[in-house]
Amino acid sequence: MRAAVLTEHGEPLEIQDVDYPEPAPDQVVVETRACGVCRSDWHAWQGDWGWVGAQAPPGQVLGHEPAGVVASVGEDVETLAAGDRVAVPFHLADGTCHQCRTGHANVCESVIPLGFADVAPGAFAEAFPVRKADVNVAKLPDGVDFRDMASLGCRFMTAFHGLAHRADLAPGDWVAVHGCGGVGLSAVHIADALGANVVAVDIREDKLEKARELGARETLNAADSERVPSDVKALVGGGCDVSVDALGVPETCQNAIGSLGRRGEHVQIGLTTGNEQGNLTIPSDAMVMQEIDFLASFGMPPTDYEEIFRMVDSGKLEPGRLVSEELSLDDVPETLSRMSDFDTVGIPVVTEF
Repeated sequence: MRAAVLTEHGEPLEIQDVDYPEPAPDQVVVETRACGVCRSDWHAWQGDWGWVGAQAPPGQVLGHEPAGVVASVGEDVETLAAGDRVAVPFHLADGTCHQCRTGHANVCESVIPLGFADVAPGAFAEAFPVRKADVNVAKLPDGVDFRDMASLGCRFMTAFHGLAHRADLAPGDWVAVHGCGGVGLSAVHIADALGANVVAVDIREDKLEKARELGARETLNAADSERVPSDVKALVGGGCDVSVDALGVPETCQNAIGSLGRRGEHVQIGLTTGNEQGNLTIPSDAMVMQEIDFLASFGMPPTDYEEIFRMVDSGKLEPGRLVSEELSLDDVPETLSRMSDFDTVGIPVVTEF
């Protein structure tokens, strides 16, 4: 079968013929119908995250935002059958540790990241295996589009978890979203659906225009601002209640925290590059004096997907509005290259394998 393979960090992915997977007893094999191209794939391609033990090795099949159809089922799998329409999170849990048993499978103590480890080949391929399938696979409701659900594997559900579960967000609150890539735009749309007011911050007008389409009440072009936090506060009439850093660089993190009012909550979603290697400087003294909380969001337990599905069914959430372009597998190498210049808007999705 065809797959997009990392041959060397920083070099274009190669479309290769690889072996079709066979399921181990606890696994299913999913035929990929759609897979988002995420900035985390860009990080993997660049060779980032060795500092947290998550550097993708050469030979890795990337891709971690899939939706598809179960093709074959291991003998120990109890809850899935061939033909099931499914989404798969990027954090493949074991289902047995304390975190899994208490409803926090997204931070499993022995998590394996889909598409980042050689034991978990990714979904930039015609098919891919999923370990501990009873724990790590979510059935999709009838009628939803694979393309629309592709981002559930990473960006959309990470933003949802951050705003709906990690932060104490209430209707009418102000949310500042710094960085309007795929996860940032997801956060804009989700915050709006949860009844919050959103101010979106980026340096590109096309991304800010998309943020307005998705519900941002105010926008700020940071390239035109000398003091982003002050300008955000001026737009909203005071400090924000919740901030999101959706990029993971010092400037956006610090600006996001600076946008908050007293007792505000910051949600860190963006992960760092090789420049920062996992370390961002934060204004800790100001945070102490204002009792600002620093939170983080890493995916979302599949058991909570039903919350998103209900909001999609009611029309409150429309993840398909974030899809900016449909790609073939052959387009993935060039799309990752464009991400080096932040030259994508919304979520590109591979729908042709």
